[in-house]
Amino acid sequence: MAINKHTLSERGLNMIRSFEGLKLTAYQDEAGKWTIGYGCTYYANGKGIQPTDRLPNKECAADLLSAVLKDFERTVNRVVSAPVNQNQYDALVCFHYNTGSLPSSTLLKKLNKGDYTAAAAQFLAWNKVTDPGTGKKKVSEVLVKRREKEMKLFNTPV
Repeated sequence: MAINKHTLSERGLNMIRSFEGLKLTAYQDEAGKWTIGYGCTYYANGKGIQPTDRLPNKECAADLLSAVLKDFERTVNRVVSAPVNQNQYDALVCFHYNTGSLPSSTLLKKLNKGDYTAAAAQFLAWNKVTDPGTGKKKVSEVLVKRREKEMKLFNTPV
């Protein structure tokens, strides 16, 4: 049973924004997924991003990110049963926003068993992207750096 009722902090939000960057026109990310704004792959209503989509301004992109992040925050609060501090929560939301895989991850299993050290090390395992051309997994230097920063935040006391 989840015991966490956190919300993403400004620090966590800024971390996600810095990783994702801002693009007001739809683009394909490294894995070939259509994306817009600050890394959003769908709208608040669940509709996927289309190649011709555009956002009118930075404020709309920020609003979209805030709306979409609510789903990720709820999931992290629901699946994490071990106590976490704000930095750990922010790192987990950032990770889940990027991968969508926290609920099924070894990271979560180790965390919920109370093994914070092993859970933190699991961030580094998520450094690959599926190449849209070959369908094969390949190490992404962008993800290597992102996971190192997420792990560092996870390990930072409040």
